[in-house]
Amino acid sequence: MAIIMTEDQRTMVELAKQFAEKEIAPYSQEMDETGVMRHEIVEKMAELGFMGINIPEEYGGAGLDEITKVLVIEEIAKVDASVAELLSVHTLVNDIFLKQANEEQKKKYLAMASEGKIGAFALTEPGAGSDAAAAKTKAIVDGDDYVIDGTKCFISNMGPNEGDYVVVIALTEPEKKTKGMSAIIVDRGTPGFSVGKTENKMGLRAAPVSELIFENCRVPRSNLIGQEGRGFMIAMAALDGGRIGMGAQAVGIAEGAIEAAVKYSHERIQFGKPINANQGIQWYLADMATTTEAAKLLVWNAANLRQNGININKEAAMAKYYASENAVAVCHKALQIHGGYGYMKDYAIERMYRDARIVPLYEGTSEVQKMVISRAVIK
Repeated sequence: MAIIMTEDQRTMVELAKQFAEKEIAPYSQEMDETGVMRHEIVEKMAELGFMGINIPEEYGGAGLDEITKVLVIEEIAKVDASVAELLSVHTLVNDIFLKQANEEQKKKYLAMASEGKIGAFALTEPGAGSDAAAAKTKAIVDGDDYVIDGTKCFISNMGPNEGDYVVVIALTEPEKKTKGMSAIIVDRGTPGFSVGKTENKMGLRAAPVSELIFENCRVPRSNLIGQEGRGFMIAMAALDGGRIGMGAQAVGIAEGAIEAAVKYSHERIQFGKPINANQGIQWYLADMATTTEAAKLLVWNAANLRQNGININKEAAMAKYYASENAVAVCHKALQIHGGYGYMKDYAIERMYRDARIVPLYEGTSEVQKMVISRAVIK
């Protein structure tokens, strides 16, 4: 499918492009080296409407569609995947509130999200990665409260200073396993909730990822999203949307790598001519452009189907699987085109190469995506 952008979509994409080039790119190397996201970047994303891009206007958001969200994430990821990661996870959390929360929760948290407060989603645990059903964090009823105990790990959008609220998937009825899981909102600063180790990552270094610790953490039962026992279903539905966001991020990384490779191939002269005069380089670029276009169409298709209320379990998995593996392959070829210079931190492709490698791992590994796809095909 091809996307013919509306006027609103063109406006947001152009805003994202200018924002990425002028207000992210000058700081990307610094943020990668320090592992710290500049707070003013998040503030500017809120000002431009990106933090509330998928939130209806009645709750303070931009009220735009799934395709527009994908286009904006792609554009930002071309320049800096860490910023795109923060935005993608944040919009996933927005979606949980939109589809599952009650009106009071929507009014509070969607307004906060649009204003630039950062949302996080906590499912993964040290012993429960791909096997999310093995989670052990508990939220036991005590009067009008839940008392939460447990540890979550590899949680995006939570760092020493980042992250304002998190949707935690916890066992309210442990004996029922996945049918006893519930989704509960925990605000930063709640007694008993702390951010533990912040991960020192290979890539996406400016995107905060941390361990969350809950020790006798008491939150009101009104913080429950939806009904008790529906937490696993809420998480799986959220991951479908999240995988579209990760696919968009992967497409953006690949597009950024292609742009960098093309630019370098014009500038690098060997044997008296630009290296892109050589058929080997031309064929590399042809392969990179073709597979990235295919990845983009898979992501757009899943986004379009989701926008129209169609179940996209298979399509989201296909988009995320293909786009993420493609990003790694394209960055590999782009670095090869750069030769030895591509291995040096003077060139952005070195960071892109590291950033790309996480995408086949999070929001469900490529192997998990193939499980999802094969089940749908066999059925």
